[in-house]
Amino acid sequence: MTEYGRGPGSEPWHPTDPLYGDQGWEGQQQYQQPQHPQQATPYAQGGQTYQDPYAQQGYGTDPYQQQAAYPQQYQQQYPQQGYVDPQQAQQQAYGQTGWEQGHQGHQGHQGHPGQGYDTPGHPGQTYDGTYDGNWETGQAAMAYNAPPADPYGGQQPDLYGTPEAYPPPQPPGRRQQPPEPVVDWAPAPEPEPVRPEPEPEESHPFFTGDDDEDGYEDDEPASRRGRGGRGDDRDRERRGKEKKRKGKNGVACLVVAAVLVGGVGGIGYFGYQFWQGQFGEAPDYAGAGSGEVQVEIPKGAFGNEIGNILKQAGVVKSVDAFVAAQNKNAKGNSIQAGAYTLKKEMSAESAVALMLDPASQANLIIPEGKRNAWVYEQIDTRLDLAPGSTKEIALERADSLGLPDWAKGHKNVKDPLEGFLFPASYPVAKGTKPEDALKKMVSRANQEYMKLDLEGKASAQGLKGPWELLTVASLVQVEGKYKHDFDKVARVVYNRLQLDNTQTAGRLEFDSTVNYLKGTSTLDVGSVEKMRAIKDPYNTYSYDVKGLTPGPISNPGVEALNSAMAPADGPWYYFVSINENKTVFSVTLKEHNQNVAEYEKEREKSGQ
Repeated sequence: MTEYGRGPGSEPWHPTDPLYGDQGWEGQQQYQQPQHPQQATPYAQGGQTYQDPYAQQGYGTDPYQQQAAYPQQYQQQYPQQGYVDPQQAQQQAYGQTGWEQGHQGHQGHQGHPGQGYDTPGHPGQTYDGTYDGNWETGQAAMAYNAPPADPYGGQQPDLYGTPEAYPPPQPPGRRQQPPEPVVDWAPAPEPEPVRPEPEPEESHPFFTGDDDEDGYEDDEPASRRGRGGRGDDRDRERRGKEKKRKGKNGVACLVVAAVLVGGVGGIGYFGYQFWQGQFGEAPDYAGAGSGEVQVEIPKGAFGNEIGNILKQAGVVKSVDAFVAAQNKNAKGNSIQAGAYTLKKEMSAESAVALMLDPASQANLIIPEGKRNAWVYEQIDTRLDLAPGSTKEIALERADSLGLPDWAKGHKNVKDPLEGFLFPASYPVAKGTKPEDALKKMVSRANQEYMKLDLEGKASAQGLKGPWELLTVASLVQVEGKYKHDFDKVARVVYNRLQLDNTQTAGRLEFDSTVNYLKGTSTLDVGSVEKMRAIKDPYNTYSYDVKGLTPGPISNPGVEALNSAMAPADGPWYYFVSINENKTVFSVTLKEHNQNVAEYEKEREKSGQ
């Protein structure tokens, strides 16, 4: 920009422009016209004088009065004056000169015979018809690019009040520095960074440090407190911040300390456990213990599982001690599943040794060929129950103990569980319920029968189903005294079942069936005539009973089952076991009677 406040443009100012250059207050003299003794009014027409009504008010509110009242000295000093507020400029101009100063300064100029009044809308036009074309005339100053004003209308805009107009000139003493250049564009303000919300401060004295003795005395001397309240406020604020900072630092220290203590403690604990497991001795009792307790070891249990069972029962003090003792014993890994009668607070070494002793085993072992009656009595005895308790439960709850469908609904069956208390070893410790022990036995029988496929093998022997096959096996089990004779005994059973056989006419005539219905186990069952007189579906000597018994008469083992499914080939109808190494089979009754005579002699020798 130039020193006059105007920016460079495409058209330079005219050299004769009175506003070009700094004319100052002295420059106005060269443009003043000789004063006329009589003031001419700007609106004189036809020699008549017009009194401006605005002249009485002392301030130029009328645009024409403003143009006529401002002397040319304002026009000359204008280029040096920067932009000021038009209203402020007018007030300053009127404050210095008033209407009288403007009136005296321009008497000669306004009343000159050859000088007319230039109206703002018609420059260069005078009332006498002449125009000298100079800027030094009494022409009123106009803003550049301003629209022409109506000389007679009252709606002419204020040329100094518009934003495009230049401000009126000021005296040298009131000039101001030119305004700073206006920038018509400005870069977009940078967005303020988003500050995170401050965390809520702790209010408890422990965290804020209000109760701490931090070295700052609250009761400062009065001389210090009396000086400058602002300094005291800053001190208090500073102390407050330091207290809060100390409180937060204290919390952080506590957290770090807790983490460190916890970490060290955890490392120490696990380190001790590792050392104890690797090099230290496990806790253990001393001695053989006292009292009595029964435990049950499930099938497939490992050393740590056995040790845990013993620890819960109060037998050993720790699992590690038992595992160590089991590994130290050469036979430690041969401990079998079952029930054991042990003592409380035994050393791990003593517990392992006692479990390897068969005398400690509390399992109920069911031998092959035993009837259910015998099993019921054993369960009552082991569980300290009244005689007959287990039998009663078995008969009442037979269908809920796990029997397969093919074992249900048969007529004249004395015990529906007969043949399903599979011969094996079962843990029946004190506290066990009778039904639980029976369920384990039935479950074991189902597993074995499924392995052997009784349903598939029964039809191959001309039987109606697995129930009859199981019955045949139970007969083989009790009639055959020795297992190496089971195959031939099975063949005798099948041969006698033939209805067209000439020896028995379809009757089995086994002594074992009479013993079963009587609940006895003896060889002296009586004469044949007496046995035939017994009326019972299980009496195979009766003329009315042909074929198999209503159900099994014992709990056969795997060997008897296999023989029933695959009997030996032969024409035998009779057999008798003279001793363990000699069993004689015969086809006719005559041969059989001779063999029986030999058997009697052998009994006499043995003292039976």
